[in-house]
Amino acid sequence: MKLELGQILVADPEVLVQQEEYLSAENPENDNEQDEEMTVDNKLCIECGDQPAELYCMACDEQFCNVCFGYLHRTGKRKDHAIKKFAHETAATNENGEAQSSSDALDSRSVNNMDIDEQSEPASGTMTPNTTLSMSAEPIIIVSQGSASFGSWLMQRTKYIPIRLTRGERKLLRLLEAALNVSEYTDKVDVLAYSSKAKRIIGQLQEICSILAGLVVATDMKLGQEMFEDKDFARNAKWFKKIFEIGRRYKIMNPEKMRDSFGKLMYMVMDSRLPEIQQVMEFDLYMPILTVHSFLESRDCLALLEDNLVVQATAEIYPDHKKRSQIQAEIKQKEQAIETVARRYYKSGIISQDEIRQCLYSIGDNHSYLRSNKNPVEKMQKYLQQYFHPENIEFEYTLAISSGRAGARLSHNHEKQYYYVNQSLTLWSIIMNDMFMLWSLADQDLLSTNGRYRLLDNGQGLNRVQSSPTVSRAMQGVISTAQKRAKSWIGSSAVHLGDRSVPNAWFFLDKYLQVPQILNPLESVISNIDVVARDPFVYDWIRSQFGSVEDLKKTILCDFFKHAFDGSGADNFQEAGSCIDGRLTSAWNWTNSISKKPYLKIFLLCGFTGFNGTDGF
Repeated sequence: MKLELGQILVADPEVLVQQEEYLSAENPENDNEQDEEMTVDNKLCIECGDQPAELYCMACDEQFCNVCFGYLHRTGKRKDHAIKKFAHETAATNENGEAQSSSDALDSRSVNNMDIDEQSEPASGTMTPNTTLSMSAEPIIIVSQGSASFGSWLMQRTKYIPIRLTRGERKLLRLLEAALNVSEYTDKVDVLAYSSKAKRIIGQLQEICSILAGLVVATDMKLGQEMFEDKDFARNAKWFKKIFEIGRRYKIMNPEKMRDSFGKLMYMVMDSRLPEIQQVMEFDLYMPILTVHSFLESRDCLALLEDNLVVQATAEIYPDHKKRSQIQAEIKQKEQAIETVARRYYKSGIISQDEIRQCLYSIGDNHSYLRSNKNPVEKMQKYLQQYFHPENIEFEYTLAISSGRAGARLSHNHEKQYYYVNQSLTLWSIIMNDMFMLWSLADQDLLSTNGRYRLLDNGQGLNRVQSSPTVSRAMQGVISTAQKRAKSWIGSSAVHLGDRSVPNAWFFLDKYLQVPQILNPLESVISNIDVVARDPFVYDWIRSQFGSVEDLKKTILCDFFKHAFDGSGADNFQEAGSCIDGRLTSAWNWTNSISKKPYLKIFLLCGFTGFNGTDGF
């Protein structure tokens, strides 16, 4: 069954893709033939499978796109592989408007001498699962709850769970936030100037210490006089270290806070660890983050984590579909478990009951964090499986995308896009589950004394580019786990880290902190549609415009699963496309177009205010 010429001329391109998918579903024999042709398609990259092949590696006997080749051949013996550049025909027009074609001759050269835009210099810190690791590197262990007992799982996980702030620490946090808000540290330090950068750093660090000292004097005159009477900051080095550690610890537990000031905080601590700065300041601002595991270990109380009552003492109480009496009973049981554990492991002069409670509350905060950040990803996976099927294609709700249409940069049929979205959500779920671990490793990489950063203009101003080896190794484990769960992998497995796209570990963390900010509002709208549809006027409007409530849900989800995973969001495949970070770039690009969607009014009726946690979109 084929379309007539007149239908093709007047049809909308997006509709044609949907019709092709619908017809292929009716003719499985033709679909199988297309699949066979796709498997032997010599025009696509062998690694990602969705970008045109541009380079042929003579040693590997395989063809790659620029991005995949640059990542897979950036180190080791692969770096010296000889390549051939494919001749691509490019269309041009003459003065008469007639099409002309021109092609470049095959060009064989060494990888060391090739010029592939910016891929000729492999980005430092950029890793893929195929990258060879040093044998001396410490392995990163990713623990899942079902792989061992809860006690051993918790013992490992608490190494990355920060301790909740005490009342006294919260007072210090307010002092730190006030000082950071008036500081112009990055504006004065990260600039191209003829003056000595070390002098600028020292001057700004002394200024922030003076501001903190002044705030202490303003809040507590007696304490301020005792601490800063002789204006010797080095004498109070421990206090300065502590206050900056409090800020880093607070940010991990509250990623939506300190959006504008946390970068300055990290860069201050980073610069204070430079040898030439320490020599003048006589101290630095670094202190390891206080975690539940390190705190209990210092008090010789790690046995607490293997107590069976810890499960009940740290469990999160869900109020959904429960009576008030049941909720009150669960709260009482949890409080009793907390008090029992506190009394059982209390040691006079070593660890108090309040400190034990603080540890249990911190573990409970971790469970709450997982619910608010990981659950939305899993719910979107359930929606994908509930409303769509990889083989049964509905004409109006096909997930097929085509490069160049509706802003897409990838070409996937319905089945391929279904699995591509599913594996992307699986990857995000694993990252959200291990976010505390990634925070800890990123903190180590950013504040490490083994490597220095360099300033680079990546198109968004001057940024600090720094390699992140421990985060890179951890991401390899995350991707490996996602590939095993998905059983097959579609697209590139390259991770941008320490390059122009993701300059350092802080940018990497900030990028994935957007996942819950994107999915939480979307999941909330989908779940609230049934509630707003109870109004007869809203229900009639939904029926007249979308057909039914279920059709409305499928319309929203279909648009999200298509255009939030279509490789859009940048004008090159280095920053967008099917790579690990490009998937999130596409999703954020979709959120920027929400104001143009036909279902925007439904979003507003369901309480939607924006994807960034603030009013406005």
